[in-house]
Amino acid sequence: MAMQQSYNLNADRFTGIAQIYDTARPAMPDYVPDVIERYLGSRPDTVVDLGCGTGLSILAWLGHCTRVIGIDASEDMLAFARRRESEQVRFIKAFSHDTGLDAGSVDAVVCSQSFHWMNPADTLAEVNRVLKPGGIFATVDNDWPPVCGVAAELAYQELTQRVLELEQTHPAVKDTFVRFGKDEHLNNIKKSGYFRYVRELVFANSEQCDAARMVGLVMSQGGLQTVLKHAPEEILVQLEKYKEVVKSTFKHTTFSIDFCYRMRIGVK
Repeated sequence: MAMQQSYNLNADRFTGIAQIYDTARPAMPDYVPDVIERYLGSRPDTVVDLGCGTGLSILAWLGHCTRVIGIDASEDMLAFARRRESEQVRFIKAFSHDTGLDAGSVDAVVCSQSFHWMNPADTLAEVNRVLKPGGIFATVDNDWPPVCGVAAELAYQELTQRVLELEQTHPAVKDTFVRFGKDEHLNNIKKSGYFRYVRELVFANSEQCDAARMVGLVMSQGGLQTVLKHAPEEILVQLEKYKEVVKSTFKHTTFSIDFCYRMRIGVK
């Protein structure tokens, strides 16, 4: 598959779900800007949120840097994100390997739940180009499902396992995306040769949730949305089962869930 075609496929994967995504997905934990500032040794001037989606993860940077630039290839997501534009925040439509930013102009580049949709070699070359000496690159990914209890977690796993099977085998689904494994993020950062120090951090962050948000979390997954678009008859039974488990487990209560994160950092 041609590289540009793969970029376009991944950009189209989240079309039509910006509202669900922004409402259900976890916010960027405050720990991320705090730890990046610690590794920089100073407050960053310019931070890039690469693969910013709806701009949800940008909110954590307000007050922690001078300016934030959100970059995404999906016009659908950016249309939602631009509601957050301000003197401190701006958005650019671009691919991760060709941002259009000036060389050596950025203190930190952060991929929040997005690096696995980017060609790592091409993206890291661009990250290296735009980062200042001593700048930080970080990927931030949460594990699925969030910590919420056995019944709901098992139902989530069963549903997403079926989605994964269809992604791999269904003729109408399997060629609609190109994904790069999250478990290779750290190794890809190391082997790029651009960074003098690389490490992984793990942490958790608690948020409030209810049954509607638990349903929204799974509906915000690009894989499920792709199957629903191309082969809904293959997944509707499993999706309804998940919804039933969530509603019967949590009813009308509000409860805490924990998102478990893996953060990979490279210091230029």
